[in-house]
Amino acid sequence: MSMPPVQPLVQDSYSEHFVAPALYVVATPLGNLGDITLRALACLRAADAIACEDTRHSRPLLDHFGIQAACFALHEHNENEASEKLLGLLADGKKVALISDAGTPGISDPGARAVAAAHAAGYRVIPMPGASAVVSLLSVAGLTDSRFLFAGFLPPKTTARRGAIDALRAVPATLVFYEAPHRIAETVADLAAVLEPARTLVVGRELTKRFEEIARMPLGEAEAWFKADANRERGEFVLAVSAAPEQQGLDADSERVLRALLGELPTRQAAKLAAEITGQSKNDLYARALQLKDE
Repeated sequence: MSMPPVQPLVQDSYSEHFVAPALYVVATPLGNLGDITLRALACLRAADAIACEDTRHSRPLLDHFGIQAACFALHEHNENEASEKLLGLLADGKKVALISDAGTPGISDPGARAVAAAHAAGYRVIPMPGASAVVSLLSVAGLTDSRFLFAGFLPPKTTARRGAIDALRAVPATLVFYEAPHRIAETVADLAAVLEPARTLVVGRELTKRFEEIARMPLGEAEAWFKADANRERGEFVLAVSAAPEQQGLDADSERVLRALLGELPTRQAAKLAAEITGQSKNDLYARALQLKDE
């Protein structure tokens, strides 16, 4: 049986002609300037205007590569108004690039509303792929789950954060989070309190930067790891937690009790009471209750 011919890569695609008008969504380095792509540089140099999450933050990057395009701010507090300006530039036949402070715009960063507005107005939106903190950590995590769920930043308050974690507890995929240094210790403590301690946690700190650190450990040991060195709480974090362990099937009596209680009580309360009646794991019963609710 003959194999289909291999399609060749496009040669020198970074020197392509950048057509106008179009919105180019450009990934920029997380920290190491060497991670910017040749295609991204060609695009930024060809742009008539660049929408930046923070012009003060982006200017050193652009100056480093000799990019002189006019910049304007597009961030979470002005995205609707800035999107109108962006559409106006496109209407004038301009090439507009969109960048965030680091990584890929629209991934826990501003940009999604602007992209949606450009699509709605009928303009081309073209990706310039590159650095992504999520993909960077997953590539070195060594987790063998076939899927991942990117949950972004968890809520800042403890009760809401634990509730959000609990809602993800039974998801059969690697869970990926962003976190800030002033909340990292609390978030890791809550992950350990809500999820199974035997799950694997992979910590990515200051990815691609001078003090980059990648550590892999059982979730139950994470609090002690952070407390062992105050420097481990500094920087920007990406966390990956291995998928929920496979749930053991319930016996027929436990299933019957759970189904009966679900007919009268909220999901969490039904699982808790079923655990008290049957002696089965509350977590297993809750996971099964969620399945039954979906069904």
